[in-house]
Amino acid sequence: MNLYSPSEARTADTLLICWDKYQEGPNVIRYKVYVDGTLFSCVTCTDETITGLLPDREYTLRVTAEKDGKLLDSADPISVRTKPVGEILDVKAFGAVGDGERLNTAQIQRAIDACPIGGTVYVPDGVYRTGALFLKSHMTLCLSDKAMLLGSGNIQDYPVYIYRYEGREKPRFASLINMPMEIHDENGTAPVWEDVTIRGGVLNANGMALFHQELDSPEGNRGSAVALRNIDGLYLYDTTVRQSPFWCLHVIYSNHVTINRIRIRNKFDENGNRYRDLYNGDGIDPDSCGYVNILHSSIESQDDCIAVKSGRDEEGRAVGVPSHHIRITNCEFSNGFGAAVGSEMSGGVWDVLVQDCVFRQSFSLASVKNCRGRGSVIERVLYENIKMINTSTEHDVTKWFKGAIYVDQAYGLDSFSADDAQPVTEATPTIRDIAFRNITIDTVRGYAIYLCGLPENHIRNIRLENITACAPHGILSENADAVSMNHVDVDHSTQIV
Repeated sequence: MNLYSPSEARTADTLLICWDKYQEGPNVIRYKVYVDGTLFSCVTCTDETITGLLPDREYTLRVTAEKDGKLLDSADPISVRTKPVGEILDVKAFGAVGDGERLNTAQIQRAIDACPIGGTVYVPDGVYRTGALFLKSHMTLCLSDKAMLLGSGNIQDYPVYIYRYEGREKPRFASLINMPMEIHDENGTAPVWEDVTIRGGVLNANGMALFHQELDSPEGNRGSAVALRNIDGLYLYDTTVRQSPFWCLHVIYSNHVTINRIRIRNKFDENGNRYRDLYNGDGIDPDSCGYVNILHSSIESQDDCIAVKSGRDEEGRAVGVPSHHIRITNCEFSNGFGAAVGSEMSGGVWDVLVQDCVFRQSFSLASVKNCRGRGSVIERVLYENIKMINTSTEHDVTKWFKGAIYVDQAYGLDSFSADDAQPVTEATPTIRDIAFRNITIDTVRGYAIYLCGLPENHIRNIRLENITACAPHGILSENADAVSMNHVDVDHSTQIV
């Protein structure tokens, strides 16, 4: 069962453990989680956050798989140590005031700068208006349950830096939460930051106030709510992220990233009112990242809820940093366009798992997408054990979006001929080895399944198994080789081209 505890997801009082789904025998499995030989919980999912632990203590963890009281499998136990408690710096001690009005950028940044290795910057109850903040290695930013960092509505509070925007390095306004970007070595290389944790509270980027200011500014492109790059060991836990002027949580060039039990709210405010004017606001974007866990999170977006990316076109291929070993499990998606791979994927993407997720009012559950110019490869992607229900008529089939499941190499093209082959070059993208299994779909818009490859480079090895779908359009398949279907039932017109 391959039990493991991501090193980045350890705090002074919690540990996260994950394991592989038991694949043999009955589908409904209970997993029992033991801490030091004592039963901690019984779960049906494939991870557990163990809470109420003591700091700087080693624990022995074990997981068994059972059905009707019968032991099916048992993972080898592992020993994991919680972190020690470091120094805690309250932002109020640095002059911050949580009245929702006063600007606290300098005060909170002073607390961050003063935080020692292993320390915590603590934000107590209140609404703290602030501009861009810059974290550093070996620290935790912890907000109380009733604390909010509210982005300033003035773009002057967000300096412009060069970092990745839609797959290319461009001038871009800093986000509400960032890593330092002005520090480089003698070769111009950015440092790798380590061991960064963000937990609790609300991060509200105030995107409605910033969106048009940043969109209309000649100085830079839009910032995110949270944009973190060059980190080895990043943990986001039990945090709400709201109202970004661009992608909501953008993680770039980072490894060993865990996003656990967070909430992305980028379409509706706390009262259910739609955020005005915001668009192109993805929920979570792992961008040229490796070993990423996104677990038990709720993601609401007006674009892709999650999009796995790795750079765009020639620049992305030259940088050549892929996204790989991405695990997305037990998440809830609402609105937007589900869990996507691409379209900026020119550094390559492989080994992506989307498992045990629910999609509500989402036009798509799965999109694997690129187009000519991207190059590189998307491969070894699995979507399994998924339910999708969509009664919304807000969206329909366009050049961008096709339906519940789509694998599309003509993504975003105004015109495309399935018969007009172009020369194969390094800019010709490849999609292969994509699987969908144990999926139910009930949607009032789009295709159930849409497969479209390039005439010069077909998509191939697409496996569809145990899929039941009700959709206005059935199945369309063009330039797709080695497509296997096993127990695929689509209610409505089914078109195989």
